[in-house]
Amino acid sequence: MGNLMDWFYGQIVGFLGNFFAIMGNMGVELFELSWVQSVVTFFSQLGWALFAVSMVVSCFECAIEYSTGRGNIQQTAVNILKGFMAVSLFSTVPVRLYELSVNLQGKFSAEITGLGTSIADVGKQIIEDFAAVTSLSDMTGAPDFILSMLTSPIMLIFCIIAMGYAVIKVFFSNLKRGGILLIQIAVGSLYMFSVPRGYTEGFIQWIKQVIGLCLTAFLQATILVAGLMAFRQHLLLGLGLMLSAGEVPRIAGTFGLDTTTRANIMSAVYTAQAAVNTTKVVAAALK
Repeated sequence: MGNLMDWFYGQIVGFLGNFFAIMGNMGVELFELSWVQSVVTFFSQLGWALFAVSMVVSCFECAIEYSTGRGNIQQTAVNILKGFMAVSLFSTVPVRLYELSVNLQGKFSAEITGLGTSIADVGKQIIEDFAAVTSLSDMTGAPDFILSMLTSPIMLIFCIIAMGYAVIKVFFSNLKRGGILLIQIAVGSLYMFSVPRGYTEGFIQWIKQVIGLCLTAFLQATILVAGLMAFRQHLLLGLGLMLSAGEVPRIAGTFGLDTTTRANIMSAVYTAQAAVNTTKVVAAALK
């Protein structure tokens, strides 16, 4: 009976992990819609336009500095190469990285929970367990966690509330992740003016945010599923793992992988303002 309960519980938790993987794939499928592709194409073209303007400005700045003996043609060429790589990849690599993290999360959840294990495999395990029994004391081992919770209604209510809170928090986090990635791609186009000129701090922060988003997509659902599996044998340990899944974005932000878009958007706005002002100055100088 314990083997059957373990199998049934693992299939339920595995379904939940697969459900989160399907939600993550919905975020990936968002970029297959025609209007979303049009939006991405628009910001990609905007990035190329800013890159072209920035390349011209960078050449003018290098020429001005070279006339004073401080110019560095090699460094200018390296910065332009960095900008070319950035503008070529900023609209495609985040989507592929997010797709990889979602697929890994689905596979890890299936391996942890044993999703897809047939009832025949459970029967083989039961026969092996019966073959290993040598006395009646072996069959009356540890009590089942469900029976121990039923003796304490308060503990049962607390566990249900904690589990519901952890699952709902991860659910809503997965629900909005595809839209956040689209916003990050749109904001990333504004950094294409500063990268060829050697100002890469804002773009590096943008890269960290994309990595933090993908890392959160993988870790949150995986830790939640691991907590649900541990809950079967270790009540408080499982609850702790489930509640810690909601803290993944905050911990990632502590190490510089902030998944919010507030600071990124403000930095990009300042970059866009600098691009407009610099373009006006260059246009006035050419006149």
